[in-house]
Amino acid sequence: MKHDTTYEQMIGTERGVIDRAIFTDQQIFNEEMERVFTRSWLFVGHESLIPKPGDYFTSRMGIEPVILTRDKKGKIHVFLNSCRHRGMKVAQYDHGNTQLFTCPYHSWSFTTEGKLFGVPQYKNLYEDCLNKDEWSLIEVAKLQNYKGAIFATWDKDAPDFHSYFGEALTHLDLALDCRDGREGGSEVLIGVHKWIIPCNWKFAAENFLGDTYHNVSHRSVDLVGIGPSAEAGVKGRRDNELEHAQHVWVNFPGGHGVHSALMPENAPFVDTFQNDPEIGAYFRKCHDDRQARLGEKARLMPFVGTLFPNTSFHGRQPRSLCVWHPNGPESTEAWRFFLVDADAPQSVKDFMRRYYMRYSGPAGMTEQDDMENWNYATAGARGPVARRYPYNYMQSLGKVQAKGTGPVGGNVSLQVSEENPRAFYRSWGHYMDQAAWNVIMGEAT
Repeated sequence: MKHDTTYEQMIGTERGVIDRAIFTDQQIFNEEMERVFTRSWLFVGHESLIPKPGDYFTSRMGIEPVILTRDKKGKIHVFLNSCRHRGMKVAQYDHGNTQLFTCPYHSWSFTTEGKLFGVPQYKNLYEDCLNKDEWSLIEVAKLQNYKGAIFATWDKDAPDFHSYFGEALTHLDLALDCRDGREGGSEVLIGVHKWIIPCNWKFAAENFLGDTYHNVSHRSVDLVGIGPSAEAGVKGRRDNELEHAQHVWVNFPGGHGVHSALMPENAPFVDTFQNDPEIGAYFRKCHDDRQARLGEKARLMPFVGTLFPNTSFHGRQPRSLCVWHPNGPESTEAWRFFLVDADAPQSVKDFMRRYYMRYSGPAGMTEQDDMENWNYATAGARGPVARRYPYNYMQSLGKVQAKGTGPVGGNVSLQVSEENPRAFYRSWGHYMDQAAWNVIMGEAT
């Protein structure tokens, strides 16, 4: 497909319309992989998946396979999972422990520091022409361990991690910090849920920007009740901890957006986890300790968010990090990292595991609704007639509070709004038109 306009013109965020082609066109997808995913900071994995020297976890950055590993000195690295000889994967399994990554094709081997170590028949075939120091595994340009969550970028010129995410980190903290307000302390529960959805990755990413308008999709689940107090007769997907909260939809420079909530001052503990008094008592204590530890800051509660481009999170229930790995314009591999406090009692971890499984993932009752929506939304952008007409993103157009005037940092909406997706696609357009970093980060036009 040949484009006669810039990508920023295709997404028309000032009018609230977006060209359907961006969700199905192969050329656009190819350019996304080059222009978005080679520059952005991307979530790779969690340090709890590689606790010991030599541990590794195979992950992805866009369509690139990568290795998250801890070397023999305990330092964390992210490498392209590709042998420097002919490109075969040097780490074949989802996770493991090793002293050397050995390519099964021609047996070149690499240390956990990424250095080329062994080359079969080196003296006879390579001694006079191969400098091993020049053929290490390809390592990311920048890496950040943020409260256990590992992010990386291929772009040496990218803003540093904290500048890139800015005030959005305040909301990510609510997912990564302990339930009692201590910083960090989370771990991935058991493993990673992975499944493939026949949809464009952007539909999943925008859903977590705070699309509560689609709650009608989950009506049947709400009527059944699958939350932590479902057996006690509480309906819905989760115990209504945020019943009295002021909900806020917030976007930030760079395309990040969240839906969070502000509780009233000294908000009492909502009687949650009624299925199990022991579990309920644990979370009540977490609430009280958080109030005491954070004071006024404890009013800010998490809900959902997306960190541009493809990392989303549930901050409360089901607490998780979600990555939407692009396979193609109409295929996304979804990964869910369910989080719990590392020092929580085993009974709490077991309870949450069962709840998370019935909520999210390929068999989760709520996520099945979402996947059907994203599947058909992608299909709705495929046909030649359908493509003549843009998608509508006009919800609450012009009804956003400017940065610095709302109850939290960022550009704030106090009602259900598509301002977050509009900001997301505006940033997407900047990347696709290969804008400079100061433009992407909102420092220039």
